[in-house]
Amino acid sequence: MSVTKQEFRDAMARLGAAVNVITTGGPAGRGGFTASAVCSVTDEPPTLLVCMNRNATAAPVLKANGNVCVNVVAAGQKEVAMVFAGVTKCTMEERFDAGTWASLATGAPVLQGAVVSFDCQVAEIVEKGTHCVVFAEVAGIRGGSHHEHGLIYFGRDYHPVGKDAG
Repeated sequence: MSVTKQEFRDAMARLGAAVNVITTGGPAGRGGFTASAVCSVTDEPPTLLVCMNRNATAAPVLKANGNVCVNVVAAGQKEVAMVFAGVTKCTMEERFDAGTWASLATGAPVLQGAVVSFDCQVAEIVEKGTHCVVFAEVAGIRGGSHHEHGLIYFGRDYHPVGKDAG
C-alpha cells in the first residue's frame, strides 16, 4: 500500500498539536517560524525536538546561531503565531513587531506571555526528507501564568485549549 503526500497531509490535519513560535537570535540575527511538530525527548539532559522545513527562511539563521527558543503560544497570541507562520507578508525582522520579546540564557527571543518558553542550545540537527529535526537541550525555562489558555492546531485551524477555553 502506498500513501500519497496529500493523504498523509490530510490525515496529519486530524492530529491536534500545540502551537509554538520557534525563535533564534545571535550573531546571525533573529529568526523564527511557527511549528506544531515539537515534543520532549528526554529529561536527562532535558531535551526537546523541533521539526523545521529545510527551506524555512529561518533555517540558516537557526543553524548559524546554534540556539532556539520554543515558545508555547497562549490562546490570545494567535496573531503572533500567524505572523510567524508567514500568513502576514513581512520581513523576518518585522515578524518580531508582533509580540513582546525578552531573552534568557542563550539569547534567543522569548515571547512574553507565552504559556511556557524553553530556551535551548542546539545539540544536533538530523535531516530527513523535506525537514530538519533539531535536538535542543534546555538551558532555561520561563513559565507563564497557569491561568493562560493554550492554542492548538487542528483541522488546519487554530483553537483555544484549557479549562473553560470554550
